Amino acid sequence: MMQPAQEAASDRRLDIKLSFRCNNRCVFCVQGDKRDTEPCRSPENVHQMLTEKRKTCDSVVFTGGEVSLREDLPAQVRHAKALGYRSIQIQTNGRRMSYAPYLDALIEAGATELAPALHGANAQTHDELVQAKGAFRQTVKAIRLAQKRGLPVVLNSVIVQSNVAQLPAMVRLFIQLGVRQSQFAFVHALGTAAQRFDTVVPRYRDVMPYLREALLLGERAGLTMMAEAVPLCQMGDLRRFVSEDVMPETTIVDSKLTIESYADWRHAEGKAHGPPCTDCALRQACEGPWCEYPAAFGWDEFVPVT
Repeated sequence: MMQPAQEAASDRRLDIKLSFRCNNRCVFCVQGDKRDTEPCRSPENVHQMLTEKRKTCDSVVFTGGEVSLREDLPAQVRHAKALGYRSIQIQTNGRRMSYAPYLDALIEAGATELAPALHGANAQTHDELVQAKGAFRQTVKAIRLAQKRGLPVVLNSVIVQSNVAQLPAMVRLFIQLGVRQSQFAFVHALGTAAQRFDTVVPRYRDVMPYLREALLLGERAGLTMMAEAVPLCQMGDLRRFVSEDVMPETTIVDSKLTIESYADWRHAEGKAHGPPCTDCALRQACEGPWCEYPAAFGWDEFVPVT
């Protein structure tokens, strides 16, 4: 077994996209048609990236596409463990993890955290959003299996027009499932979400009453609740739930490029500040919305905090 990297690697995460194949076809997928144009990363390349980035990163997230469609995922998890990665998260739609032998293989290989995606409070909403009948049932089963095996679960849910009113009900479902951590991420209008912008991207003014109720409901139940890509002027007294405040520094290995600092990319390219931000007391702390949002809706919703 290789020795762990030096302590300088601490508190930095590697996000490596193994392929863009997927058995869902989410109406808000930021990857768009990459499943049809981008090849899978070779096992040798994954090994190389894991080894190289271990010099600066001490945790890794395997993501895609849907990583469980790769037959070598358990082997890649095992290799990451051998390299000394402290945390090994599987970011997934969760469907294949509903099969106990497969989930057990990932746990045996060294997976330390499961990050499944659940986008509705019921099968109708979730299955329609991911365009896969039966997906909700499989993902919920995977969450229950992981809970029984003691594998920590971090739920990810994308906020879109059709699930806004369900956010509190989703949290009630999470509580029922015994989940201890959940994040709501405001949709990023890239890929398929950009193509379907008018029917997918909600307005912050419509989201916030439901998001507030959902976050506070989860907090009262003892869940760790997070909200991503919601500017501070929208969050108001909910600042403690802002995920950007606690995100670890992350290196993203994508298909054709590597983003050494995801935080720097968000500030420089991903998110935007507009005229209302100039006099806002939170300007330095706030990343602003994804830049596609004000490009479509303008800045009227954003009121500077004084």
